Amino acid sequence: MPDFDALREEYKTATLDESEVRPDMCAQFHAWFEQAVSSGLREPNAMTLATASADGSPSARIVLLKGVDDSGFTFFTNYDSAKGRELAANPRAALVFYWNELERQVRIQGLVEKVSRQETVDYYAVRPLKSQIGATVSPQSQVIPDRKWLEDRMMEAEERLADVAPECPEVWGGYRLRPHTVEFWQGRRSRLHDRIVYRLHTDGSWFRQRLAP
Repeated sequence: MPDFDALREEYKTATLDESEVRPDMCAQFHAWFEQAVSSGLREPNAMTLATASADGSPSARIVLLKGVDDSGFTFFTNYDSAKGRELAANPRAALVFYWNELERQVRIQGLVEKVSRQETVDYYAVRPLKSQIGATVSPQSQVIPDRKWLEDRMMEAEERLADVAPECPEVWGGYRLRPHTVEFWQGRRSRLHDRIVYRLHTDGSWFRQRLAP
């Protein structure tokens, strides 16, 4: 059994002050995300997506961010998956980015909606061919007999679609989380971390506050 009490790191890479952050939340996220990319982090767009069922039972998993702008944070998945069913029943969700090497975390809360079908089709068209085919053969989150069953479906589809571009499945598409709260967290010494939270005004502007660590 590991000694969990001994697993401690002293955060000392950077600081975060109100005077250093952008007035606009999206601009601040872009600045941090670009730093994560330029630092060579592996899959800096990986984020935890937390959802809940209609009765409030939570679940979480890693998905990949595929776009961010003033309208929100976009990702793609199977609408019939567990997360898709939960979002249909309860369209509230949270995202968490954790960039360990930069000692940074971003937490996002908001409402989720499907992107337009055209936006889904446009993104599907630029995915690698095998990823396109994989989306057509995998009944995501459903019980399947074994690995061979899935690989056989993939092989059959690859042969059938060898000369034909696959169409985007109706059950596959994008979601956009429209945030109302976004927190930027910077690790600091002695666990006195910096936490700056943006909250959305009803007029569409953002205001910032510092939170105790």
